[in-house]
Amino acid sequence: MRRREAKTPAKDEQLDLPFDRRLRTARTNGAEPLAVRIPDAVRMTGIGRSKLYQLIASGELETIKIGRCTLVPVDALKDLLARARAASHE
Repeated sequence: MRRREAKTPAKDEQLDLPFDRRLRTARTNGAEPLAVRIPDAVRMTGIGRSKLYQLIASGELETIKIGRCTLVPVDALKDLLARARAASHE
C-alpha cells in the first residue's frame, strides 16, 4: 500500500487558518445577508457560542426559526453590539 503525500501549498497560496475563516454567507455580488446562522454570528461578533445562546435564551438577541434552521438577523447583532457599547460608556 502506498502512502499518500501531503499536498504542500504553493508560495502564493495562503493557508486557511481558523482565525482567518471567511463567512460562509459572503456574497459575490456584495449584498449583505439579512440573517446568518449561529456559527456565522459567533464569527461576526467574536462572542462565544455559549454566551450567544445565553443572549438568545434571555431574549436579548432576536432569532428567527425557519424549519430546523435558526437564523440571527444581522440588524439584531448590530443592535446588540450598539447596546453593549452604550452600556460600557455609561
